[in-house]
Amino acid sequence: MDRRLPDSMPSTPTVAGFASRRNGYAEESPHDGMIPSPLTLFEGLTALEATVAVLVVSVVAAVGMEFAVLRVARRYVATTDSAYDDIVISSLRAPLVVTAALAGVYLLTQLPSVRSSVLVSPQLLDSVFGRPSLSVIVLVWAYAANTVVNRLVAAVNAEGGRFDFAPVFSNVWTLAVLGGSVGTLLWLWGIEITPLLGAAGVAGIAVGFAAKDTVANFFGGIALYFDDTYKIGDYIVLDDGTAGTVIKVGVRSTTLLTRDEVMVTVPNAALNAAKVTNESAPQRRRRVRVPIGVAYGTDIDAFEALAIEAALAEPLVLDSPRPRARLRSFGDSALQYELLCWVNGPTRRRRVQHELNRALYKALADADIEIPYPKRDVTVTATSDADSGTPTERTAPRPAVDGGAAGGAGGDGTP
Repeated sequence: MDRRLPDSMPSTPTVAGFASRRNGYAEESPHDGMIPSPLTLFEGLTALEATVAVLVVSVVAAVGMEFAVLRVARRYVATTDSAYDDIVISSLRAPLVVTAALAGVYLLTQLPSVRSSVLVSPQLLDSVFGRPSLSVIVLVWAYAANTVVNRLVAAVNAEGGRFDFAPVFSNVWTLAVLGGSVGTLLWLWGIEITPLLGAAGVAGIAVGFAAKDTVANFFGGIALYFDDTYKIGDYIVLDDGTAGTVIKVGVRSTTLLTRDEVMVTVPNAALNAAKVTNESAPQRRRRVRVPIGVAYGTDIDAFEALAIEAALAEPLVLDSPRPRARLRSFGDSALQYELLCWVNGPTRRRRVQHELNRALYKALADADIEIPYPKRDVTVTATSDADSGTPTERTAPRPAVDGGAAGGAGGDGTP
């Protein structure tokens, strides 16, 4: 069944709007008899009675949401060990209360008795009260959605572990919420977004060519996140020798803190294309290799026991796995050994190498075990005069003095 709508009726969706306006007619949806409209609850009431009823329902819903639903939810989440549900409840408090309050304002603008009783036109009523109420609801929920996800990401990052969300996820989520909110508001106010989408596509192509490095860094950061290459707190080494602890992962770049306490900013695109060695994964402990040579003829059993004892005496060396000494090769003048041990973290290796080198030097000196070093034997031979057969001594020429004369004061070269 079709009915003629007045020209003053808006064409935007309403609560009762299961009908769409086409060519001045409203075509009823087949679901009209299946899903009752909230407006039917206020049929038969005058404009004043409907206004009071809607306002009372809105206030009761807002108060009930604040002091009943949210209070019960807070008491429940207080009994759990996880902090994530606390973040969700605290972030959703404002949008739930605002929605309960402003939904009544919007519902009031859609009541036929109220629309026919006000002095202003229905379009102005929608523009002043209806659409602004929905706009505020959209903005509040967008802010809450962005806040709750960012807080959850920050909470997960604070706990550490391998299940760490990269901060780039928060940035992507913020952009998605912003785009969705803008599109919803434009649709709500009846602004056709199809031309805007076409223009945005052309602009996106132009921006992509103009800012290809920035776009490459952005997608490089996303690829690094999904590849789980590293996380904040990991110690990484790049193929060019740059090494440091990851302290920040942004949309464009990753910041490293070197052992010299210098911050190095590396573009995500470069990281995505480089060979990255994560020395903090899959676990933080790292092996330390200390090369040392001892002279041939050394009691290797006694030396190995001495080296292991020196490693166990170092507080930074882990007891498990146990340190061990390995004979690697027979050198030109020494037996080449390696002392192997483990430390709890890649940044402690240099310190442990220093301490073990000191301890081994002292222990070997006390045990009279020689640490060989390269030696050179120099043989000096004398040359003989070809005529007399007597040896002669060759001396290097002396520098010239006194205006070019070499030798003594007489200038004839004699001392």
